[in-house]
Amino acid sequence: MAYPSLGNDAYDYRVQSGSKLPWFLLVLVLGGAGYGGYLGLQERGRLMEQANTATVAGAKSEAQRKQAEEKLAALEPEKAEALAARDALAKSVEAKSSELAELKGTYNQLQEKMKEEIAHGDIQLTQSGGKLRVGLVDKILFDSGEASISKRGESVLARVGGVLASIEDRQIQVSGHTDTTPISDKLKSQFPTNWELSTARATNVVRFLSEKANVPAKRLVASGYGEFDPIASNKNPHGRARNRRIEILLTPSLVAKVIDKSKLAESSKAEAKRAGGK
Repeated sequence: MAYPSLGNDAYDYRVQSGSKLPWFLLVLVLGGAGYGGYLGLQERGRLMEQANTATVAGAKSEAQRKQAEEKLAALEPEKAEALAARDALAKSVEAKSSELAELKGTYNQLQEKMKEEIAHGDIQLTQSGGKLRVGLVDKILFDSGEASISKRGESVLARVGGVLASIEDRQIQVSGHTDTTPISDKLKSQFPTNWELSTARATNVVRFLSEKANVPAKRLVASGYGEFDPIASNKNPHGRARNRRIEILLTPSLVAKVIDKSKLAESSKAEAKRAGGK
């Protein structure tokens, strides 16, 4: 059976079609490779960006760590100083508690030794704010219009002084007080005003406590208030009798107990060194 001839045109079509296919495939391959390369470059760029970000974050984290360490190191001296101050405060509180306990003991001793005069209202004891006040009406210490201590007054002050002599770190202020009654003409040459009378009485009490009762003189102070510090009304005899008095006031010593700054600095350095070694 004879097949029809396709002719030369059909042959050219087969040849031309066969020759274009490899080029088409090559283009596809090259295009795919190019696109893949493009995607690869994008991924590489993304990874490099992530790496750079991580590097920057790491550097920032390291800088923050160093900054925190520097701040911590700078705080160590302050921490040591705070600890030293805390210890000093604790010691101060302990000392204050001890002082209050001592003052309470003095109060109890005076109350025991002077219970008769206290019962008759001739002596009053008050304690507050770290201070102890002993109020003695003038009649148990002096005769009327006199500044010299009476025999009865010496007996009273001897008992009071026996307690005061054992007290340490206390200032003892002895103050004289009068009522508003003017000094009589008979006594004006000796005591021109109530100031002179009150001061003379306080001075004589101080001298007795120092010379006869062995209370350290360096802790004694004498002062006269005259009529200008009343505790009752001067309009009636009872009030005037209360105002004529001697007061013995015990207060903390005027020598301040301060923290030695050099010792505090040394303590701070030691604390800082110990903290740095941890």
